Amino acid sequence: MASLRSVALKAVSGESWSHIVPRARALIRVRAFSATMSPPSKAVVYDHHGPPDSVTRVIELPPVQVKENDVCVKMLAAPINPSDINRIEGVYPVRPQVPAIGGYEGVGEVHSVGSAVKGLSPGDWVIPSPPSSGTWQTYIVKDQSIWHKVIKDSPIEYAATITVNPLTALRMLEDFITLKSGDSIVQNGATSIVGQCIIQLARYRGIHSINIIRDRAGSDEVKEKLKIFGADEVFTESQLEVKNVKELLANLPEPVLGFNCVGGNAASLVLKFLRHGGTMVTYGGMSKKPITVSTSSFIFKDLSLRGFWLQRWMSADKAKECRSMVDYLLNLAREGKLKYEMELVPFENFHSALDKALGKLGSQPKQVLTF
Repeated sequence: MASLRSVALKAVSGESWSHIVPRARALIRVRAFSATMSPPSKAVVYDHHGPPDSVTRVIELPPVQVKENDVCVKMLAAPINPSDINRIEGVYPVRPQVPAIGGYEGVGEVHSVGSAVKGLSPGDWVIPSPPSSGTWQTYIVKDQSIWHKVIKDSPIEYAATITVNPLTALRMLEDFITLKSGDSIVQNGATSIVGQCIIQLARYRGIHSINIIRDRAGSDEVKEKLKIFGADEVFTESQLEVKNVKELLANLPEPVLGFNCVGGNAASLVLKFLRHGGTMVTYGGMSKKPITVSTSSFIFKDLSLRGFWLQRWMSADKAKECRSMVDYLLNLAREGKLKYEMELVPFENFHSALDKALGKLGSQPKQVLTF
């Protein structure tokens, strides 16, 4: 008879949930007295790609077998990231095969472990590291190699969100230019979580930050908030419609490194700030507009354009290094040296949180589901 694990694998390969659940329940009755089983789970699933508010639904999944090397984790919290939305839409470069369970990062508590598992016990807090798909469910069963133990007194919302955005900020500050105390960086999208983390991690290292935000109502309040985080300068895009933006720097050195997550005019503004030989790193394109670079920027300023994708970095046998950096970032969060805005939302209110994450209700904090 097929195992529950093989049934689950068939679900991932394309078999609909309506066929999976009855077969799994039948297997449970056979194996109820011969194997360790997970509790039943509730999960956000989608059978095909499309608009997340149309294709996702919350269903009940039956228990699955916990094999000797498996760990069953009760999820505690998991965020709704833009990349999660892109995966459901089918536009992200790497995505699970449908039908699939949503979510990519989060934090959970070990519920039970297989007989061969070492180093993890019920009650431990763990995160999938590197991140792993399927975190929008109440219970997850995966091999022990997936899970990284974290300190239990970590703020739950930071443990749930520490890998994707803060780690992106840290890697971009370290991977392209050797920055030293007193240097400057410039970025657009400064209100994003990556942007907020860049400001704080830079300040922590004695690096100045020049930050560009959109023109919108309440921009003065946004500027003050970013300066509390450690921003040296914050400009709206309209403030930079001048011939020489570097006159606005006062006593700050010209930035050697810039970050772009918007594209279009916002990317051009980052380039205007960079000094000769500077580098702009692009990690997103929220405006969906291309980056346009003047010929003079290449010839006379010798600027470099680079790209960064965290998933590619993590796929290059970086698991051990990734985990040490996660611990470093979580320690900063516990000490109050790394902060960003989030809203905790009960899992049963998933679709309300999804509407906020999709921007239907205007600018909202990062939505973090709690289970």
